[in-house]
Amino acid sequence: VCGQNAEMMEGESAVSAHSPDLSGLHPAAGPQLEFKRNAVTDDYKVTTQVLGLGINGKVLECYCKKTGEKCALKILRDTPKARREAELHWRVSGGPHIVRILSLYENLHQGNKCLLIVMECMEGGELFSRIQARGDQAFTEREVSEIMHNIGTAIDYLHRMDIAHRDVKPENLLYTIKESNATLKLTDFGFAKETKLHKSLETPCYTPYYVAPEVLGPEKYDKSCDMWSLGVIMYILLCGFPPFYSNTGQAISPGMKQRIRLGQYEFPNPEWADVSEEAKQLIVQLLKTDPNERMSIEQFKNHPWISQSMVVPPTPLHTSRVLTEDKELWDDVKAFMVWHLSSQRSSVGSSSAEHPCVTDYCLPAFSTKAESKKIIYLKIIKKTKKYI
Repeated sequence: VCGQNAEMMEGESAVSAHSPDLSGLHPAAGPQLEFKRNAVTDDYKVTTQVLGLGINGKVLECYCKKTGEKCALKILRDTPKARREAELHWRVSGGPHIVRILSLYENLHQGNKCLLIVMECMEGGELFSRIQARGDQAFTEREVSEIMHNIGTAIDYLHRMDIAHRDVKPENLLYTIKESNATLKLTDFGFAKETKLHKSLETPCYTPYYVAPEVLGPEKYDKSCDMWSLGVIMYILLCGFPPFYSNTGQAISPGMKQRIRLGQYEFPNPEWADVSEEAKQLIVQLLKTDPNERMSIEQFKNHPWISQSMVVPPTPLHTSRVLTEDKELWDDVKAFMVWHLSSQRSSVGSSSAEHPCVTDYCLPAFSTKAESKKIIYLKIIKKTKKYI
């Protein structure tokens, strides 16, 4: 399980209790952080069903033996980075639109110290998958406003706690249930970091397509990088494709890197023809290349397009159609993001900082299978009229 966060616990006897030193891991606020030392399999039946992929490994299905409740189990090798993830997620657990932690365990598995995070199971799936599944049912600008309000509420809570998420992306936004009254929540705190520390957010850790300009350069960056990600997500929700692309089969090509730094993007027709000017201008404020000029979370939440969703026009969008037509592209993009983040982590020497640093963002080309998808990227680039 640990190490490569591999396949799974095979049988309940695979995990044994362990009791390492907990000193130095104290949350600044909220309930006292406590790791249980008994085996997780005493309390939960763990299956081999993979529910999702976090940046540090798989998330597995498990069931509470007392209540039968279906939960999600994330297993991490016990490292300083994993402890920070557990601590920061625990600190904000229970906050609005944030996935809730139910239990934390310290266990020993195959000689490795592990941290196990039991979370509420998000049965409703990913944000984009839900939109793709709508078929002919209209997806409107007003709905995007409501979604962005919910995401903004989660980010606002984090920022008030002096925490930056640093990996806000659609795959980390999940619905609680499949029904229409589901709640959207933010998860995966593997890159989260306190912003009040003196070396805060100096290390460039990011997911391609959602990375802010300052993360690509040597400048310090702070909570405003989450605001940039909000802008990218809002852009995609309103049209179905992101504002920045790599067209070379690389995670971030030189051209894409340059476009991000210069803030080069457009609102091409027909997808943007009927989107309100208020929505476009909000995106402009979020995608400012200078983090000092970028909208803060307070300004975002107070913007009329966010705070007054009921007056936002219920204009039907092209988003569902575009996401459905290019579903294969999005599946590849998500898979490649996982690979890219993994390659960043493995590229760092053991003596390096806890977060991976990458000096050359022009990574090797896709594998042969993904290489064949280049034509899809080029099609989207042509559609969005990006600078090549």
